[in-house]
Amino acid sequence: MKTQRFIITLFALAFTFAPQSFRTASAEPKGSKYHVELISPRAGEVLMPGQVVRVEWKSVFPDVYVDLSWCETEIRLSLDGGTTFTWITGERDPREKHFDWTVPNTPTNAAVLDIRFGCLGYYPETEGLQVQSAFVISALK
Repeated sequence: MKTQRFIITLFALAFTFAPQSFRTASAEPKGSKYHVELISPRAGEVLMPGQVVRVEWKSVFPDVYVDLSWCETEIRLSLDGGTTFTWITGERDPREKHFDWTVPNTPTNAAVLDIRFGCLGYYPETEGLQVQSAFVISALK
């Protein structure tokens, strides 16, 4: 019994004082936070279904010392002001800050984009919700 307690104590001390060998996706981000600002479409802009629109943004990455090839950006669309979302892109290179999007036939007065960013094992996936830039998707006429 004493040996078992001794071994458990040794393991506890080893884990307590051991340096962290890697960061996980749930680790607290270090340095600055991720920040993104939508350039296009603009707040209040009216888009038509079938129209090809350049979605463009500015972003500031967090202060993580990692090759951005381990990171990704994904864009989601909300038709209800940011309550529910659907993906409009898959994983993208975060250094690319625009793409051409064909507007879906989903009329709404409260379209919002979420430009997410994350780095595998270094920075958790973080939302970039653009509620200040809500736009309209018009109904087909």
